[in-house]
Formats: sequence, structure tokens, C-alpha cells
Amino acid sequence: MRLYPSDHASLEGAQGAGGEQCQREFEGLVRRQLELLGEDPERDGLLKTPSRVAKSMAWLTRGYQMDVRDVIGDALFEVDSEGMVMVRDIELYSLCEHHMLPFYGKAHIAYIPNGRVVGLSKLARVVEVFARRLQVQERLTEQIAAALEDVLAPKGVGVVVEAAHLCMMMRGVEKQNSMTVTSALRGAFRDDGRTRDEFLRLAHGAAGWSR
Repeated sequence: MRLYPSDHASLEGAQGAGGEQCQREFEGLVRRQLELLGEDPERDGLLKTPSRVAKSMAWLTRGYQMDVRDVIGDALFEVDSEGMVMVRDIELYSLCEHHMLPFYGKAHIAYIPNGRVVGLSKLARVVEVFARRLQVQERLTEQIAAALEDVLAPKGVGVVVEAAHLCMMMRGVEKQNSMTVTSALRGAFRDDGRTRDEFLRLAHGAAGWSR
């Protein structure tokens, strides 16, 4: 069973004649957008823009064709450790589903093993599964936590995401220095005050990052 599967085929995932048709249709939509903006799709600088945009969107939303269990694969290992495992400062890039403008930042993930651990790089790949879709940061944070809880069945999971949103920076209120922080706490991270405090202290103690 696929965990959080897509309910539609993306450009990236489409194959054969159907995929080519999807690509052509998307290119036609981009071409029409250019016309509606008052541009000339036939001028030199825009001739290949519809194709480039279609390919770019396929890449940016490839998470629809990714599944957490497939990404983790067999990278699960039996352990006796019950100490917190944390990977901090995982870069993420996503598209806001409201304006289809980027938001970007970092995720901090921790869990307490319950007999097994996952390869550290797989935590970053789980972030990619959900970040490479049209998203809101709140749901992205919850999906990462829920997926790790489902796959690992740990004693607890904690996720903090910090991100800057271009929909606030480039349009609307045009605030350049705002940062959105969301968290999702499961199991011991929600129920045990000391565990929760340790995680949040480590997460919020992450080194600052430049935009």
C-alpha cells in the first residue's frame, strides 16, 4: 500500500504517449498564460519557455509520484538504543498551493527509537516526498511527522519547520524578514515535558541560515 499516494498522475510520472500528451497540454497552457500577460510567445526569449516551464513544474512537484515506504526501502535497522535521534537543518523547497510561489527553509526532525532506526539520509528524503508537492507549511509539517510515525512506529516523533514564503515577500504585504515556524509532536514528544523541551531547545538552537 502506498503511503500518502498521489490521486493523479504528474507530468514527471506520466509515461509513453499519455505523458507526451500531458506535456503538450501543459505547454499550451503556459503559452496561453504568456499571451494573457500581453507577451508574444513567438519572440526569441520565450520560444522555449512553455517547454521549460512544463519540465520545471514536473520536477518541482515530483513528490506526487514518491512514496515514503519506497523512499525508505530496507534502510531500517534493529537497535537497543532509546536515545533521541535528531537531524537538523534539512533544507526544503516547496510551492505554496495558494499562489504557486515558492517557500523555502529548513526542517528539524527527531524521533525516539522503539527497537529500530532509519538511515539518517532517509529523513531528508521523507521531507522531499512531501515538500515536492503543492503545499501549505502546516500540512507539510504534519505529513512528515505522520509518515515517520507510520513507518518507524517510534516512541515519539518531533518535527519543526522554519520557512520564508515568497507569497509574503514578493506580493501582498511584502514583508521580507518574516519567518513561519510550525511544529508537529507525536508520542513522547507531546506527552513527556522533558523530552519535548529537549527537542524544542535543540531545534530552536539551530544555527541561523541566510536567505
